[in-house]
Amino acid sequence: TYAFDGSTNTAPSTTSTSSPTSGTGQEYNNGVLGDTLYLKDIQLSSHPEGIVKIKGDDLFANFNIAKGKKVEEARLETHDAMIDIQIPINTAETMGYIPREKLPVNECDSKKDITFYEESPESYVTIHPGEFAIFFPQDGHAPCISDEDKIQKVIFKVKVVE
Repeated sequence: TYAFDGSTNTAPSTTSTSSPTSGTGQEYNNGVLGDTLYLKDIQLSSHPEGIVKIKGDDLFANFNIAKGKKVEEARLETHDAMIDIQIPINTAETMGYIPREKLPVNECDSKKDITFYEESPESYVTIHPGEFAIFFPQDGHAPCISDEDKIQKVIFKVKVVE
């Protein structure tokens, strides 16, 4: 288990590669245990935006700066093929939640693995830097709720194994 406090000083070994979801990204290349050591080696707060592939399309990190939204602006979403592990880096972030079984069947953008909904969450959780939230395919979630204009965050995407 690792604390997500960005306190390590060692930068990961990376190589450039193309990412099907964002154009360019990085491939983590630190030997046999590279995928398990990635979090230990990286300083989250100073990592540049972009996709870092840890284990190809099965496990990758999406570093981004998202626009903070008001509760009524945040849209519920679900993913079929990937699990989200969302970690705010610079500020607290509130996320809405509703079980997917309470949502209507909407069309999924299978290329981006996302389905959006107009419904409202039934509960909310606030996570702070150093904490994380995990959303499985059965979890409807509305991320990026914050009074801050920009939320620096990383979303680890983990492929669902059936």
